[in-house]
Parts: sequence; C-alpha cells; structure tokens
Amino acid sequence: MNANSGPSEQPPSTVTRGPEKQVREAGWFAWFRELGHDGRRAFAGAYGGYGLDSYDFYVLPLGLAAIGTYFALDNGHTGLLATVTLLVSAVGGALAGMFADRVGRVRALVWTVSVYAVFTVACGFAPNFETLLVFRALQGLGFGGEWAVGAVLVAEYASARHRGRTLGWIQSAWAVGWALAVLVYSVVFHLVDEDLAWRVLFFTGALPALLVLYVRRSVKDAPTAARRLKTTDRSHSFAGIFRGRLLRTTLLAGLMSTGVQGGYYTLATWIPKYLSDERGLAVTGVGGFLVVQIIGAFSGYVTGAHLADLLGRRRTIGLFAVLSAVCVLCYSRVPADWDGVSLILGFPLGFCMSAIFSSFGSFLAELYPTEVRGTGQGFTYNTGRAVGAVFPTVVGFLSDSWGVGGALGFAAIGYLLACVALLGLPETKGIDLDKVPGADALRRSASTE
Repeated sequence: MNANSGPSEQPPSTVTRGPEKQVREAGWFAWFRELGHDGRRAFAGAYGGYGLDSYDFYVLPLGLAAIGTYFALDNGHTGLLATVTLLVSAVGGALAGMFADRVGRVRALVWTVSVYAVFTVACGFAPNFETLLVFRALQGLGFGGEWAVGAVLVAEYASARHRGRTLGWIQSAWAVGWALAVLVYSVVFHLVDEDLAWRVLFFTGALPALLVLYVRRSVKDAPTAARRLKTTDRSHSFAGIFRGRLLRTTLLAGLMSTGVQGGYYTLATWIPKYLSDERGLAVTGVGGFLVVQIIGAFSGYVTGAHLADLLGRRRTIGLFAVLSAVCVLCYSRVPADWDGVSLILGFPLGFCMSAIFSSFGSFLAELYPTEVRGTGQGFTYNTGRAVGAVFPTVVGFLSDSWGVGGALGFAAIGYLLACVALLGLPETKGIDLDKVPGADALRRSASTE
C-alpha cells in the first residue's frame, strides 16, 4: 500500500468523519474516549476514590457480627454503628460540596479520601464500643463527601449525551470496592482469630492513602468549571440551593435520595448478619453468597449507566426502585432451608439495588448550576444517607422480635418514597451544564448581596 495514499486508507478505527465516526462514537466505550486525557485521569481518580470509599464502608458490615460478639452488643447497638456513619456523612457531604465549590473539586477529593482512610484505620484501635462509635462517625465525614465531589468532577468533563453512562460507570466502582472488601474479609477471618480479625480488617482501610498521591499529582479540575468558580462569588453557595426553583429541587432530590439509600443501606448493613445468623452460613458461605450479589451489583451499575442515557434519568431510577422493592420482599421471605433460592435471588437483588444508583451522579449534577453543583449534590445525596440511616437502626430493633429476615422487608418503604419524589423532579437527559434552570437567578441574587 502506498504510504501517501491519503486518509481514505486509514484503519476504520481512526476514521474521524462520516458514518464511520458515528459508529466509533456509538461504541461501548465512546464515553471514555470523549473524556480526553485530563478527563480520563479525573475518571481514574474518582473511580478509585469511590471504590475505596466502598471498601472502607463495607469493612464494618462484614465485621459486624464479630464486633457485636467482642463488645457484647445487641442488634440495636450494632445497627447504631452503621447509622452514625451515615448520619455524619450528611455533614461531611455538605461540607465537602461547599469546599468543592470554593477551592475546586480535586482539592476537596484529596481531603475526603484522606479523612475516611485515617479514621477507618483508627477504628481498628478502638478499645470499647463508645470509642469505635466516635471513630466511625468521624470516618463518615470523609465517606460522605467523596462520591459527591468525584461525581461533580467527572460530570464537568463528560459530554451531555454520554454523561449518564460516564457517571454510571463511576458508580460501578462501588461493586469493585465491595468485592475487594469481601475478598479481604474472607482471607482475614480465615487466618486470624475473630477477636482480632475485625481489627485487622479496619487496618486495611489505609489503602486509599496511595490514591491520594495519584490525585494530587495527576488530576485537575475541568477547565470550564475552574474558570467559572474563579470568577463567581460563592460566599452564599449553601443558601443558594434553597433559593427560588432550587428549593423545590433540593427538597425532592433529598427525599429521592433518602428513599433509595434507606433501602440500600438497610440491605448492605444487615444481609451479611442475616446470612450468618439466620441462615447459619460460615464465613466462606457468607462470602460466596455475597459474591453472587456483587456480580449482580456490577452488572446492574453498568446496565443502569447505559439505560440512564437511553431511557432518561427519572425513568431509570423509577424502574429500578420498583424492581428493588420486589426483590427485597422476595429475598427476605425465602424459607430457611432454601439456600439455593437465596443464592440465585442474590443476583437480581444486587442488580436492581445497584442499577438505581447509576443515574444519580448525572441526575443530581444536572439539577444544579456550576456555582452550587458541589453543594447541591453533596447535600441532597448525603442528606439521603443521613435520614436513610434511620432504616438500618429500625431494622436492628425490629429484628429482635421479627428476625433479621423479616425486618429486611422494611427497606421496600424506602423505594416507595423515591418513586413519590420522582413525580416532582424534571427529566435532565442531555442538558447543557451551563444552562441548568435557575443559574441566572442564582447569579443575580448573589450579585445583589
């Protein structure tokens, strides 16, 4: 072939115009190519941060049975450990969001990852239940902020037509971190005595320190967002999410997040204990059941990511809210000797309860203008965590009389709340982030104060 034969003889994968371009851009990972060099680095930082966020969260539910035995706790008090993490995460999420709107997304990401790593490790040194409760609460500060900051960072790099799947793939990091936590849990509890194993599990929470080094050296804010944040007065960013039409948005988005996360964290907190206590599974058995659920979760995140751009944000969240409620009710009512059925149902349960989150990153980012995007996303997502945190504690107390399996059905109420909230929220699929409704009014309001 002549070396000077021209662009018509380029390999099909490098053709950049005509029908071939449309095929290339419609590929499974077109969204990733569109991010560009800096966007892909931001994606890697946010993906790693959220995956390790998940890992540091799950070391508690996985070690919950051992912790309860070690400190002689009832189910209500063990559930309180999960609840306090989620309650404080609301504060952490709001603070991190405001911090991101003032000093940039990357600096806020470094702060959140550092905080949750330090206090996860500190939990391993707790001499009593009260100290563990305090350390777990402080861990919630970083845990609450990481997702909101990372999601905003990547959303501002993503194209409008691929933003749903880009942010949905960020959500899939949660399943990766969850899988890593289950793997480490299985190894640690197999090799180390239970009284010490839960402490070792917390010590492994130091892993995110490596990610901080990468983010500080390689990741930067999206240029358009960075310019906007430098030239805008953000002294009233928190109050801004309660002004004008953003007030309705904030209240409904917070309710939606409450319902979804109340359902999710109920299941995340109590399923390991349900499998070990009521189904009588050993550590390896619990790990095996959770692997099926995790495979379903990863599949759900990825599927939900693409449906977010295909069906829209509201339809995708509503669809999986209904399916999640159905799966919870079925899973929690499987007879005690039907382990095979429970194993199989773990896949659709993990799939649906995870796919619902794939639209969250894009949906919440698209509901708020740049000036308050971090604040709005951080506040609504983590307020949902905080109020939804009541669910695991309620289930803990109900389980004393209903059993953990019977009480798990309470999670379905959360998914019903999410459906109600969606009725009042707009569809945002394909919206330009610089043209989010309410942006001009927010800027005029800030300029007059």
